[in-house]
Amino acid sequence: MPSDQAIPGAVDPEEVANWRLILTPAGEEWSGRARYAAAMFFNRRGEMPLDVLEIYRICSRIDNEDAIDALRAYRMGAAWIERVERMRLVLVAQPDGSSGT
Repeated sequence: MPSDQAIPGAVDPEEVANWRLILTPAGEEWSGRARYAAAMFFNRRGEMPLDVLEIYRICSRIDNEDAIDALRAYRMGAAWIERVERMRLVLVAQPDGSSGT
């Protein structure tokens, strides 16, 4: 798991864990529910709007459907999509949690 310094803005291990959950690849068993659980975490913190959370809820029982794809299809949540894509790059670039230096 990456250190807090590896993820810009991450302040605690729970946040890091929820970023990993929300980025769970579509198709993995229970991945829809994992992404929804993480979405509720970000929504409770005021970092995700309710309409975006609702898309995650709808997609939660469909493991093969990533809510990001649905958001794009409905042209919703552009700011959230941008944030997720940035975090995806960070986690791919530093999968072991190294600082990259």
